[in-house]
Amino acid sequence: MQIEYAKVSALGDRQDNQDRAAVVVSDEAALMLVFDGMGGHSDGARAAETGLKVVQDLFMAATQPIFDPQGFLYMALARAHDEVVRIGQDVAVDFRPRATCAICLVQEGGAFWAHIGDSRIYQVRDGAVLTRSRDHSHVEVLIQEGAITEEEAQDHPMRNFVECCIGGDAPVPDMSITPQKSLRQGDVLLACSDGLWSGLNDDDMAQIGVAGENNIVENLKALSIKALEINAPYSDNTTGTALRWLGG
Repeated sequence: MQIEYAKVSALGDRQDNQDRAAVVVSDEAALMLVFDGMGGHSDGARAAETGLKVVQDLFMAATQPIFDPQGFLYMALARAHDEVVRIGQDVAVDFRPRATCAICLVQEGGAFWAHIGDSRIYQVRDGAVLTRSRDHSHVEVLIQEGAITEEEAQDHPMRNFVECCIGGDAPVPDMSITPQKSLRQGDVLLACSDGLWSGLNDDDMAQIGVAGENNIVENLKALSIKALEINAPYSDNTTGTALRWLGG
């Protein structure tokens, strides 16, 4: 499996960074993880850290390539949710640790996506966004219904309201898990928190896939800097993981 990959996480205009991210790579598979601790709730950073560790440990312990990718992603996120619920069980429900997340499993020439909340995954091909995940949010519903445009969503008063997350209440939250998405040589996958995609359009996001002298590390760094500049002086934690598929 031939890949390039990168990770970035910037504080932005915040007191602390509640995002956590990782790219875990073996000979047969790679896992991209982004967890965004919810700042309005107690200890969002701990929720993100806990969720990431649970999923990362399960991946590292699993035989690879993963036999049932969709089943693995569901099980891993359910366990991450249960563990974040457990660490907040003595806290009033409105203040329990919570996080959104986006996970991408890459193996055998394809990718499987899973996300909860408004952390996103993008697939970029030939200089354009081929597809992206759809947020679990009220604003995303309005976009899908044609009530507002992607551009109008950027300034919508409910743009930061998510409908599900890990942590909080005990029942397993709604999650979106895709079938396998085929990869072509040069495709780039990007998993990111809302601090990275907020304020940027698809043309901006597609810059992650620009080939040439800049490698994926420099592309991701440039994208995060652009997001921080556009969202200043109110930028959020800005976090992303990127992977370019080179074949194998």
